[in-house]
Parts: sequence; C-alpha cells; structure tokens
Amino acid sequence: MNTAGYSPDASRADSLWAAPVANDAVEATISVPGSKSLTNRELILAALADGPSTLRGVLHSDDSDRMTDALRALGVGIAPVSADPDADPSVVVTPAALRGDTTINCGQAGTVMRFVAPLAGLAAGDVALTADETALHRPMGAMISALRELGVDVDDGGTWSLPFTVRGHGHIRGGEVTIDASASSQFVSGLLLAAPRFDVGLHLIHSGGRLPSQPHIDMTIDALAHRGVHVERPSATEWLVPAGPIRGKEITIEPDLSNAAPFLAAAVVTGGTVTVPHWPASSTQPGAMLTDILTLLGARVSRRAGALTVAGTGRIAGVDLDLSAASELTPTLAALAVFADAPTTLHGIAHIRGHETDRLAALVGNIRALGGDAEEFDDGIRIRPVPLHGGRWPAHHDHRIATAGAIVGLRVPGVEVDGIGATAKTMPEFPALWQRLWDRA
Repeated sequence: MNTAGYSPDASRADSLWAAPVANDAVEATISVPGSKSLTNRELILAALADGPSTLRGVLHSDDSDRMTDALRALGVGIAPVSADPDADPSVVVTPAALRGDTTINCGQAGTVMRFVAPLAGLAAGDVALTADETALHRPMGAMISALRELGVDVDDGGTWSLPFTVRGHGHIRGGEVTIDASASSQFVSGLLLAAPRFDVGLHLIHSGGRLPSQPHIDMTIDALAHRGVHVERPSATEWLVPAGPIRGKEITIEPDLSNAAPFLAAAVVTGGTVTVPHWPASSTQPGAMLTDILTLLGARVSRRAGALTVAGTGRIAGVDLDLSAASELTPTLAALAVFADAPTTLHGIAHIRGHETDRLAALVGNIRALGGDAEEFDDGIRIRPVPLHGGRWPAHHDHRIATAGAIVGLRVPGVEVDGIGATAKTMPEFPALWQRLWDRA
C-alpha cells in the first residue's frame, strides 16, 4: 500500500491527513471497540439503577467520556475495573442521589444532550447544559418541550436550544407527553431511559413526520428489558413505561458495528477481504444492516465462528436505498457509491442534516469538490459515478464524514481529509487502525 503523506499527529482535529491509496487488495482482521450507542445507554441506566453495575467492553471516546464526565458531575460513581483500561475497558457504575449545582458540557455528543437532560430534572439543584460551539445548532426543542410538559423547569432564554438550565427538584412527575421526534430518535430514547424513575412513569407519543432510526429506539427498549423494565407499545409511535426499579447488572457491550463500516468498505473498494471478530448473531445496532446492504452492493458476506467477513468482488452496484433505519451508514455508502457501476440514491435521511454537520450537504459538497456528480434533495442524495481527482475533503467536525474521505482516498490519489481527528468522537484509534489495515495488507 502507498502510505506516503500519513500524518503522525492525525489525532488532532485540525490536521490535514493524506488518505492512504490502495495499490493492492487489503487482507486484514480488524477488531473494533464497543458500541457508542450501547455504551452511553448502559451508562445512563447504570446511573439510575437500584445497585451497582459492571459494564464490560465499554467504548472510550470523546462521546463516552463526555457521558462519564456528565454522570460524575451529577454524583454518580464510575470507576475502571482495571488499572489498564486498554487491557480491560470495563467500569463499575455506582448510582447515587443525583445532585445539581453543576455545568455539563456535552461536547459534540447528541446522546449526552438528549439523554442527560431528563436526568438533570431528577437532580436536586440547577444543572446547566451546554456544548461545543459547533454543536449548539443541534435540535433540542422537542426535549425542552417534553420536559416542560412533564413538569420540569427549563430556562432556555426563549431559544429552544442549548445552552439551557434545568432547575431540578429531585423528581419528575411524569405522565403523558406528546412530542415531535422526527428530528432525532434520541428524544424518544432519552425520555424512555429515565422514565422508570418518574413518579408515575411515562406515556410517550410521537406526533410528527417519519420517526428516524427505529433500531436505536429498539436498542433502548431492549436495554431497559434486560434491566427488568418492560416497555409497552400500543402503536408504532407510542410507548408506555411503568415507574419502578432499574436493576443493576453486569453488561457486556457489543462491538460498534457502524464503526466497522469503513473497514468493511475498504474490502469492497479494493477487492480484498476484511474480517471483524465478535460480530453479534443478532443486534439492534443499525450497523447490523451492513450484511444485507453490502451484499446488495455486490460484496460477498460470510460468517464463521462469531466473525463477519466481507470480500470485495471487483464490482460495486448502484442501488436505491431507504436508509431511514440506518442513517449513520450514509457517509460510508455514499463513499462507495462514487465507485459504483450505476447511479445510487440514498433517501429517508432528512434528519441527518441536524447531526454534527448537515451530512447531506457536506457529502455532496465534498464529492463535487473532487470532480464528482452528486446532488441533494429533501430527504437524501443521488450520486452518479464519474472519475474523481484528489483534493481537500473537509470533515466539518463530523467523524463519519472524515471516515468517508478515507474510503474515497483508497482509489483517488491526493485526497486530504481536513480534520481526521473528528473520528475521536467515537473511535479515537481510527487513524492508527486505518494505517494498520494497510500495513497488514
């Protein structure tokens, strides 16, 4: 592999990183760390549980570190099991009465913004929530509205956005609340996770446009069920959560399947083979859909002894995909689409305009800047494969836009990802693992 130009300080968010070019088919086995989505859900549930929990295989990243810091600020005990967290990334979470009079910086983490806000209402005292300047635009109005409907005092200065202060009184009344969660399924998950601790539980109703990323809501319901909380679903957009205890448990976090996506895409792009160990037989993670999607694109996908292997065939098919249930895969699939044998349309993903950046606009702008043919429409993008040239690929502070640039750079010499350090949000080791992928080839 040609690795000229690799930046040794690629962990910096502002570094210009020369994407390695694949001159050969990759052959590698890559272990990916724990799921960010599961890690942050389990941290919340452990903080609210009726006793200590041990979480094994937790992810250590910017997002999960922000969650840990937020919970500690609220009085929760979180301690590593091992003195060497790299050898054993497990923690013991000891719940406590939540305290206020603190400020929580959510960084870039949507899960921290949406999951911690209800906990702030359970705290005794004021909790100020803010975020990085580049994340203050992320939608929070539905959560603020829901908390107020549930009897929580929220002072947002009339902005319906971060920063705001939750004036906690140690409990939340609960009851019936209707929200529009079409901007993010995290509004639903955040309320469901805290609901067992509400005085009378929660009857949550979504009333609005298409509800995005249903697997993440299923993940939340599944995590609650493992801790003894049964969520009823009278309809597809309605949830009933009883008040009651959340059990402290020992939980093992699955690998992050969406973080595996760029590595599996490398096999497709280079006509090589990449294996990811410990791939779950079934999972609520949206990344589990990769097995079917990559098969549609023309790859060979197989499972053996708990590992998933993807082999490229030299062909990438153009497809028409509804990604409403797996929108986080959009940047990876868009990167593959520029090398397909026919146009690709990805739709059902209007809500990813409100992520770390407007992902649709960022992908289209970056592809066009390299000479590509891409257009955005209301809820998706269309990509027509044409020859590309090298150039700058801005990450826009978005980890998945950054990894998409790395994929494109496999076949396009001269691609430089501006801000590869954004990958630290969910996978700090991405630049090193990507480099090791080629070193093993």
